[in-house]
Amino acid sequence: MFRPFIRLCLLLTGVIFSCFAQAQAVPNPGENIAFLVTFGNKAEKSWGDDDFAQTFFFLVPKANRQPVYIRVFDPDCGGQHDERKYGWNTTTRFSLYGGTGAHSGVDARKPEPSGNFREGTLLKQQSFGAEPRYDNAWYTFGPLNPLEGEFVPEFDGYVFKLVAQGLGGDDGNLYRYFLSTSPSQNVPVEGGNAFTYEYSFRLSQGKTRTHLYPFVNDRVVSIKQSNFDLDKDATIKIFSVAKNGHAATVSGDNEWTSSTHPISEKEHGLSLDMQINSLSRASNDLVFYVTDQYDTALPFFAIPLGGPPKYRYDVDVKIRR
Repeated sequence: MFRPFIRLCLLLTGVIFSCFAQAQAVPNPGENIAFLVTFGNKAEKSWGDDDFAQTFFFLVPKANRQPVYIRVFDPDCGGQHDERKYGWNTTTRFSLYGGTGAHSGVDARKPEPSGNFREGTLLKQQSFGAEPRYDNAWYTFGPLNPLEGEFVPEFDGYVFKLVAQGLGGDDGNLYRYFLSTSPSQNVPVEGGNAFTYEYSFRLSQGKTRTHLYPFVNDRVVSIKQSNFDLDKDATIKIFSVAKNGHAATVSGDNEWTSSTHPISEKEHGLSLDMQINSLSRASNDLVFYVTDQYDTALPFFAIPLGGPPKYRYDVDVKIRR
């Protein structure tokens, strides 16, 4: 049941989100996230990064045989967007993987970078320090033959894995991705998507609302949302076809917290909308992941499968005689 449904969702994704001018940007405009963030491994965890690494997966539909490109915006650590601490001294290494194990490897899908999380075939690796050439500019991985990715039956497509890891230093590297058909422009791959099992990002500045879209398959009975270093500066509410703003627990400074929430059958095969409402105008970096009742991490899709969920009111109509 799960696999045919998710295939249908993937086919419908392009239709549902055709209104998005940059539908395969990561973060996606609909998420309202400022940047992805990875700190150097000498940074204080209290600055908002618990493990100094972040893994994203890029999905190319199996029918696509044209080359694709994964573009990185502002990959260097130094300059306009990044967070300087005590002088620009941080290197960020971006490693691109395909082949067997890139996604199917058990460690590849865990929230934390541990064990053999780099499993797969290393296709390209590039490191960036404080390099003006790439400040506020794009670096492109590719061309990539979709068949170089790992075929994932449940997603009905080929998946590439991109790991960003902070090496030395204590600065925060803020960056974005785009899955493109062009090496020099952001041209969406029809039916493509991107997802992660642990999200490290910067909230948009100001009192804003951010949307995270974990996908709930038909085996999920309950979820546990876990967040790190939200500084008690926000609220989290969960929306779905069955939830109309269920409150979730928010972490303080330099701490993890979590809360568990039941999942109903009507929520299966759809995305949840976990809304983070910032209460402060200050910028804030944080980490977020969601697991099921077996502690298996659920994927956050940049383009939510099935579209952003809408609460369905159950109206009880009684006819009096």
